[in-house]
Amino acid sequence: MVTDSWVRARALMGRFLARPGADTTVIADLDDARTRLLLTGIPADEHATSGMADEWQSRLGRLVETGTLTGADLRALETSLRRLAAAAADPPSTVYNTVSGGIQHGPIVQAGTVTGLAFPSVPSTHREQG
Repeated sequence: MVTDSWVRARALMGRFLARPGADTTVIADLDDARTRLLLTGIPADEHATSGMADEWQSRLGRLVETGTLTGADLRALETSLRRLAAAAADPPSTVYNTVSGGIQHGPIVQAGTVTGLAFPSVPSTHREQG
């Protein structure tokens, strides 16, 4: 996560770790860890990556031990970070939008992916009285 995903992951970690009893230097430490990984010059330097993973696993473990984070918190954090990583791994796509069919009297949404929408399967028979 060295692109836009880093900004999102950093903010996510900040929200999870900025709790009473948590280390206040966590964001600076995340930035430092990212910088060290980027400076290795090898995208998948296994030794550096393993060391960082061990360091953060230990740090998160201490937060669970002190009650600052719960197991459920960590699972939610992991799920969110995995989603970010998966989204960052997807190759960028090109989006082509075409608007046709006459005059449009409403908003037009242009997006690569839209999720969570529900459209009625049968058009409404009610018409507005004018």
